[in-house]
Amino acid sequence: MAPCAFCDVVAGELDAHVLYEDERTMAFLDDDPAAPGHALVVPRAHREELLTGGEATAMAVFRTVHRVAVALDRALEPDALSVFYTSGAFVGRIAHAHVHLIPRRTDDDIHVGLDREPLDEEGTDLAASIREEV
Repeated sequence: MAPCAFCDVVAGELDAHVLYEDERTMAFLDDDPAAPGHALVVPRAHREELLTGGEATAMAVFRTVHRVAVALDRALEPDALSVFYTSGAFVGRIAHAHVHLIPRRTDDDIHVGLDREPLDEEGTDLAASIREEV
């Protein structure tokens, strides 16, 4: 396996501003933040995918996301909070699963937007095929 900076943070081999940790997860400040308080939540075990893997790890990560989101809200009183997770080819520089929590201000220059189109009649078939898998 190639070197992983987040595994190094979890192992204590790379310095980080740790916000919270438990037996399954760790939260720390992003060292290249989009905004003050930009935090990352990672599973302690190296995983490239979070949501389609084991349920216990995903649940642990999102419990920590909730805990850190509440702390960010109390400590920084942001106008809003953006939370996102990306997997696969779109993950970015580090292939260790991670969730971003970014405190937002109405006047910040952060752009997290999606191009959208109305759902048409194919929505019925799409919903049915997803329900079959749930």
